Amino acid sequence: MATITTTALLSGCHAFETACPAVGQVSGVAVTVAAGYAPEVKTLHVKACQDGKCKDDTLELVAGSVPVDLGCADASKPDAVCAATAKPDGTRRGMLNLDRLGESPINVTASGRSASGKPLPVRTLTFAPRASYPFGEQCGRFVSASVVLDAAGLRQDR
Repeated sequence: MATITTTALLSGCHAFETACPAVGQVSGVAVTVAAGYAPEVKTLHVKACQDGKCKDDTLELVAGSVPVDLGCADASKPDAVCAATAKPDGTRRGMLNLDRLGESPINVTASGRSASGKPLPVRTLTFAPRASYPFGEQCGRFVSASVVLDAAGLRQDR
C-alpha cells in the first residue's frame, strides 16, 4: 500500500510539458480607422514613441473585416466540418511595425490627409500596451498595442 501511495504522489508532482504553438509576435501598433470615419481618410501617418525611441511611417490601409460563422455540417459529431468566412465591416486597418514593444507607456500620434486633400486633425494618445498570455504562462507573454481612430480622435482598442 505504501508503494502505491508513494507512486501516486510522485506522479502527481511531475511537471508535464505543454506544447506551445509556433506563433511569432509582431511588435507594433495596430491601427483601425472606424467605419464611420474611414471614407474621410485618404492617407494616414502614424508616429509611436516608447522609452525615448520613436518610429513613424505612412500606413498602408487595407479593408477590415469580421468573421462570419457558416456553421457545421453535423455539429453533433466531434469531428464535424465547420466553415467561416470574412465579411467587410467598413473599417480600414494598418500596422506601424516597431523594433520592440514593451509594457511601458507608448505615445501614438496620427495625422494624414482627408479624401478632399485637406489635413486631418492631429490626434495623440498615450497609453500602456496590454500584456497577456493567450496560450498560457508557459508559452510566454504577448504585448500588444492597438488604437482606433474616429472623428473624435484616438482611443485604445479593447
